[in-house]
Amino acid sequence: MRFASYNIQYGFGLDGRYDLERIADSLKGADVIALQEVTRGFSRNDYADMQADLTALFPDYFWVYGPACDLHVERINDRPAPRNTRLQFGNMILSRWPILSNRMLLLPRSRTLSKLNLQRGATEAVVAVPGGALRVYSVHLDHVSNDERIRQLAYLNERINAFTREGGSVTGSLEFDIDELPLPEDYIVMGDFNMVPESPEYCSFAGASDGYYGRTARIGTPIDALAALNAYAPESYSWMDPADHGKRMHLDYVFVSCGLESQLRSARVDTTAAGSDHFPVWVEIDI
Repeated sequence: MRFASYNIQYGFGLDGRYDLERIADSLKGADVIALQEVTRGFSRNDYADMQADLTALFPDYFWVYGPACDLHVERINDRPAPRNTRLQFGNMILSRWPILSNRMLLLPRSRTLSKLNLQRGATEAVVAVPGGALRVYSVHLDHVSNDERIRQLAYLNERINAFTREGGSVTGSLEFDIDELPLPEDYIVMGDFNMVPESPEYCSFAGASDGYYGRTARIGTPIDALAALNAYAPESYSWMDPADHGKRMHLDYVFVSCGLESQLRSARVDTTAAGSDHFPVWVEIDI
């Protein structure tokens, strides 16, 4: 199965052009897709309903959309906006197979005074992959502070590991004649983490690397798929500054549960994609 994660920057590429079709083209062949920076009612992309437009471009996929940030829009082009127009900013998950349940995990945040600080979230989905079920997360962390990202990752990891104990979006569903949902242990966490490899926040999530033994796989600690497959090229990057293409960082990841480490087959960053200032991260896993 092929998994892809892509921060699509409201639909704008490095050339400043809004084009969802080229974003969809760059994701052809993916079985499960995690998207970040999907908006509705946003002035910068002419108030496009990206959720509706993206689902039209993937007509054979199941999907969920989780806006972490949701604001009232008062005016559009100096005219009153239609009643209940909303500015939404969040994550999507698209899948070839049914998404049995989903919920939005709102990540911790602290109030800033001068720098824009949006509510961030992780969209959780239980996907009915062939032969069983799998948890998939589409994640977008804070871009301002590594302290905030550490808190967000601690909360996210706690929720991930508590899933089989707490259940997902519903438990005890037999009371309403709904089949009990599966509680899969294995998971894939994809998204824009706004952190670089081996940073303090990276190590808080994936574990610190020992000078002799390296990074030891532990139950409850996610595994970086690219690192596990030695797929980081020298000066690897997944983001490029649109104003200065020399400024590059690796900010996007696919993490997997320990149970999936032996099933990892390949991982890469597609730096040929032109639909965003980020680039898609692809991972192939035997499920």
